[in-house]
Amino acid sequence: MFQALRGVSLSIAEGEFVAIMGASGSGKSTFMNLLGCLDRPTRGSYHLDGQDVGRLSSDQLAALRNREIGFVFQGFNLLPKLTALDNVALPLMYAGMGRVARRQQAQAMLERVGLGERSHHSPLQLSGGQQQRVAIARALATRPRIIFADEPTGNLDSETSRQVMDLFSRLNREEGITLVLVTHEADIAAYARRCIRFQDGRVIEDVVQAEVAA
Repeated sequence: MFQALRGVSLSIAEGEFVAIMGASGSGKSTFMNLLGCLDRPTRGSYHLDGQDVGRLSSDQLAALRNREIGFVFQGFNLLPKLTALDNVALPLMYAGMGRVARRQQAQAMLERVGLGERSHHSPLQLSGGQQQRVAIARALATRPRIIFADEPTGNLDSETSRQVMDLFSRLNREEGITLVLVTHEADIAAYARRCIRFQDGRVIEDVVQAEVAA
């Protein structure tokens, strides 16, 4: 039987900024999906905030994701027919928040990432960097303690990538949000304080590194 991960045993502390690196097929995406509670381990266990994720029901898992975790993806995954404000408010609607309250909170999140004045623009009216900042605001909307970012700068130029990574660094440093970032770019991984490298489903390197000045 194929094993995407083999013998992986590690802990990530609250407030860490961790980069996950590895070639295609190395197991890093599977690892990220397990950490983000998108998949369950077939063997072994994964504990998040003291809970054994493998023992949770589907509803409990969904509630845990919505409460504790924010996701940022390479492709932004914004709904093109919704405004930036409505895209950010979407997870708050799923969480059961009332319309007025969720729009107020969504606006606050957009202002937090420097896009308060663009709240009524559609994704097609925004640059790639602005769309990624909207996606980050959406990830922050439920005030999660953890953000998982999968190749968040993969579709961005170098200057826009720097701006996005500076934002991630501030969120980690100033607000204590735990950040786990998958990337294949060494200059992006350098923003993290810890780098875990995968090869053939195994961790081959786990090092603390100097922080890039924001």
